[in-house]
This record gives sequence, structure tokens and C-alpha cells, in this order.
Amino acid sequence: MVFHALNRGVGRMRLFQKPQDYQAFEDRVAQTLEKRPLRICAYCLMPNHWHFVVWPEAAGQLAAFMQRLATTHVRRWQLHRGRVGYGHVYQSRFKSFPVQSDEYFYQVVRYVERNALRAQLVETAEAWRWSSLWRQVHGTPEQKAMLSRWPLPRPRDWVKLVNEVQTEAEVEAIQRAVRRGQPYGSADWVEETARRLGLESTLRAPHRPRKRSSA
Repeated sequence: MVFHALNRGVGRMRLFQKPQDYQAFEDRVAQTLEKRPLRICAYCLMPNHWHFVVWPEAAGQLAAFMQRLATTHVRRWQLHRGRVGYGHVYQSRFKSFPVQSDEYFYQVVRYVERNALRAQLVETAEAWRWSSLWRQVHGTPEQKAMLSRWPLPRPRDWVKLVNEVQTEAEVEAIQRAVRRGQPYGSADWVEETARRLGLESTLRAPHRPRKRSSA
């Protein structure tokens, strides 16, 4: 099953200040893959957060990879800035939700790979150096090797598709899945997957707390 995983700096703090910070994180990703293998379909590093679309082959692979990656990155980040013992770097444990492997997979990967373009950091999505799309278009064979094959064929006009604007409804649906941690796909698949993974609570709309009586 494919998953979209992400995390942010605590209080939206910048995780990456300069190119060397991004490069160091990508190095940690490559080192983590050697110890905790995981198929990475797509990713994008942003100044204060990151996204991955991954395709685990076994239960526990996603958690093992993310835990080791976060631990090594936090250690490097704190040592580099002289911030050891000064509190958290990430806002919480990483978030993730399963994605249906059909057109919904393409929607999520487009959302991830056009992140920098949507934030107006670049003029084209493939120009963002710290993403899987840049690696596929401009990377060396060694850089491309960090990425896995997809569960679906890669469209020939994929770069063009990523650069096209996604509908507001599509973006909102993905962001809702991010906020709630709920499966992303067709209604029947979402309901079945939530039941199978014990995620039924993510399908219920959050309730507002009752107002207390003035008495």
C-alpha cells in the first residue's frame, strides 16, 4: 500500500536554511535506505517541512525508515547549530495516510512534486533542486537510483502534468487527508481501508467542544 508521509519543523520553524542543509538531509535519506530499505516514489523538501510518497513492501518498513531518518537528522541539525538540549526540532511524530493506487496516486504525487511551484519558490516544478522531479529530469544515474519504480506507469507527459495547476477541490481533498490522517481514494476504498487499518475515527468530522455554562 502506498503512503504519503510528511512532517514539519516545530512552530513552523525552518528545517533548511541553506543548500547544504537540504543536501545533508538527502544524504541522511540515502544512508537510511541502506539500513532501513523503503521504496521512495516521490519526495519534496521545503524550507520548514517535507513530503514523501513511499511504497512499503512489508509492515513496519515505513515507521522504521522515518524513525531512523528523523533521529539522525535531528542529531545533525542540533549539533550543526549548537542547539543540543534546546527542545524539539519536529512538531511531532511524522504524519502519514494510505493512498489508493490509481488516479489518486497520480494526484498525490503531483501535489508533492509541485509543492515548491505552488509556493512560488520556482517557475517550474522540475527546477526545484530538492525534489524527486528534479532528480528524474536533471539527476545523475546515481541520484535517480534513490527513487523507486511506481505502482503505476509513469505518464510520458508527467513533467507537463505536474506543472499544470491542480483544482482547488483536489488540493483541498489532499490537505483534508493530511489534517485528519485519513485514507485518500474513492469513497468505497477509503471506507474499506479505514476499517481494515483501524482508522475509522479519521473519517468522522471533528466535533467542536461544548461551550461551558456561565454558571
